[in-house]
Amino acid sequence: MGRLSARILAATLLVAIVFVAAPGRAGPHGVLEQALVDLLSDSGDKAEEIAGKLADLADPNALPALEALCDERLRKGPDGTLYIEGQDRQTITYAVTGEKATPSADALGKVEMSNALRRAVLPVLAQLRLGSPDRQVRLAAAEELAKRGSNAVAPLLRNAHDHEKDAGVRKALALALAQLDLYSENRERRLQALGVLGELGGAEMESELVRLTSRGDDGRPLEADEQVRTAAAATLRAIEDRARVVGILRDVTHGISLASVLLFAALGLAVTFGLMGVINMAHGEMLMVGAYVTYSVEVFFDQRLPSFSHWYLAAAIPIAFAVTTLLGILLERLVIRHLYGRQLETLLATWGISLMLMQSVRLLYGAQNVAVSNPPWLSGGVELAHGWVLTYNRLAVVAFVVVVATAVWSVLRYTTLGIKVRAVAQNRAMAACLGVPTARLDAWVFGLGSGVAGLGGVALSQLGNVGPELGQTYIIDAFMVVVLGGVGKLAGTVSAAVGLGIINKLVEPFAGAVLGKIAILLLIIVFIQRRPEGLFASKGRVEA
Repeated sequence: MGRLSARILAATLLVAIVFVAAPGRAGPHGVLEQALVDLLSDSGDKAEEIAGKLADLADPNALPALEALCDERLRKGPDGTLYIEGQDRQTITYAVTGEKATPSADALGKVEMSNALRRAVLPVLAQLRLGSPDRQVRLAAAEELAKRGSNAVAPLLRNAHDHEKDAGVRKALALALAQLDLYSENRERRLQALGVLGELGGAEMESELVRLTSRGDDGRPLEADEQVRTAAAATLRAIEDRARVVGILRDVTHGISLASVLLFAALGLAVTFGLMGVINMAHGEMLMVGAYVTYSVEVFFDQRLPSFSHWYLAAAIPIAFAVTTLLGILLERLVIRHLYGRQLETLLATWGISLMLMQSVRLLYGAQNVAVSNPPWLSGGVELAHGWVLTYNRLAVVAFVVVVATAVWSVLRYTTLGIKVRAVAQNRAMAACLGVPTARLDAWVFGLGSGVAGLGGVALSQLGNVGPELGQTYIIDAFMVVVLGGVGKLAGTVSAAVGLGIINKLVEPFAGAVLGKIAILLLIIVFIQRRPEGLFASKGRVEA
């Protein structure tokens, strides 16, 4: 009898151990898995209610399963067990416990994600992410709850706000709470929410604030509380004023970015135009060539050196400069040198060269635009204010043009080449009599100007798509910069590029892109009529 009892007890314990230890089954995670199964089994009518029950569990083990559901990596076995397919599409783990599983991939069914299910799951995901140790995860969760949160998550937001130490995340949590409290029945809480929105809110709240300050068809205010209406009106004015200021600052920063591109296009043009008097309509195509060289270098790194693909830009800069410099020297030796002193003919010849270069690019790369991806260290940006983000790629372009402009100025100021360039620009005949090799100097200067334009193409590739007509977009503006700044004057070119870039971005919101260009052109014409020599007049004797 004792042996029989021992055997029964051993069998019972074995069954209990197997039952409890089975991953994804009963045990401490049984309630969670049942909630997930109920959520996925619902047709959509009660998805939000079931998701609310799932949120009440506040179980962090639900986070991987819900993330996998949103990424369409959640799988369901024949017996109803939930699994997660890894990012590598090779590993399989139990959805609830995270333990490795080895089911047959063919036996697993894909869990479909409906719109109703997505709407129900996203707030729960954000709620669970609020407890993440990663700042970016918490920040994204707070922003998600601000868009989709409900009164049910208000206590969670308050608790998270009270314990949050990061200023950026606290700001996002305060904004999410304010958007919820705006609909509270407590007047003081609503007034406090309006104060927060006045300080932190953006354009997304304007429609609701307008509703609070509007009147219905019967002439009665839609918001019965006069104090709330007054506070809502003040908040609306504060948001509009801040949006106006931020818009101006954003336009100025974008204008500086545009000025950087114009300066790249105009730097070489200012030197060659001032030295040789050549109207080079193919100068814009040097920008295009530099951009396509950058694209080719990126493709080469992706295919041949994938482990170093993040550093393709460092290799593209010297390669683009060398290619466009050699191309410029070649054009000067074969075509431009035979047309000195005949500006109309140089204009027509270089225009034909620009068409040939564009068609060559179409044959090599196709007529469609190609995309050059930003390396990881140029991705992202810094948010200075709501709606105003300084992206790293634009900051890098501005810094890059400062370095290039300083290098060009140093070459012209402190090197023998620079002295000869300035001598030829002032009096070519006298410089030739003194032994300056003007023909060779012309080739080097034309090549240098083309190389600088090629560097501009590298910068442009980081700001947008690259296409055969890329150079045509900037060539006219580049000539306007050169003429406005003063022919052959580097300081004038820099000043004109910055001025035109900022003015262009400030005028566009009011007049539109086309009318803005026309207005700027008229201003330049009036300025040149009053001051033909440009912002910076040439000093010394100039060859007639």
